[in-house]
Amino acid sequence: MTVVSLRIDTQEEQLIKEYAKANNISVSALFRNAVLEKIEDEIDLGLYNQAMSEHKEDPKSISFEDMLKKLAD
Repeated sequence: MTVVSLRIDTQEEQLIKEYAKANNISVSALFRNAVLEKIEDEIDLGLYNQAMSEHKEDPKSISFEDMLKKLAD
């Protein structure tokens, strides 16, 4: 397992510790979850932007019912 360190001031440290305690998780889990969630959000945003760009180039649409039929095949 890798150890990552960061510098924060005393007020930030206290706020982070209190938040982690209030949510019954470790500070380590809090940071890990926050970083992974941020990465996932950026990946999702990138995929959304790509899909919107592709849709603007070829604006086809499909009804929900037709999509269900297509997925059932």
